Amino acid sequence: CKKLAMACPLEQALAVMVATFHKYSGKEGDKYKLSKAELKELLNKELPVFGSKQMDEVEFKRLMNDLDHNKDSEVDFKEYACFLACIAM
Repeated sequence: CKKLAMACPLEQALAVMVATFHKYSGKEGDKYKLSKAELKELLNKELPVFGSKQMDEVEFKRLMNDLDHNKDSEVDFKEYACFLACIAM
C-alpha cells in the first residue's frame, strides 16, 4: 500500500488479529496468554462457528490441547496465530 495514512488490507487484518487477542488475554493471569476461559469467551464472541457453544466440553478440551503446543494450559499469541492460520485455510 503506497498511502502512508491508510493501512493496507493485510496490515489491517493483522491489527485486528492482535487487538482481538489482547481484548481477551490477561483478564485472568498472564496478559500475554489466553486461559481456557478467555479462549472460550473469544471463540464464542469473535468466532461463533468455532465457539464452545457449538462444541461439547470434550471437543473444547481437544481443541485446547491441540492449540497449547507448550502444554502450559494457556494459549499464547503464536499458538493463537497458528490456529487462525489453520482455520483460514
